[in-house]
Amino acid sequence: MTFGIVIDVSAPIEVDDAPHAEVGRRSGGRADGLLLHVGRERPAGFQVLEVRESREQFDRCNAEVVGPALAQLPDGMAPPTEPVVAEFEARGLTVPAAHLVS
Repeated sequence: MTFGIVIDVSAPIEVDDAPHAEVGRRSGGRADGLLLHVGRERPAGFQVLEVRESREQFDRCNAEVVGPALAQLPDGMAPPTEPVVAEFEARGLTVPAAHLVS
């Protein structure tokens, strides 16, 4: 089943720049089962939306790539509060062409 997650973070979007780059470096640009990843600025911080082919692929990526990358962040780079996380089953996702946009 396709798995989606929305993460709301109460911090400036620039807080996501270093972890995003580190995840890309650690994964070699290959994210297991990743169908969509987008970050966007919000009035109270930033939001990340991600869709993967399965929950198992999401969990594996978090354990092997994202978690270690976040643990390596310098002091002061962590958001001041815990992110708000909502999971969902993605339906009707169409991605006709994929290009990396920084």
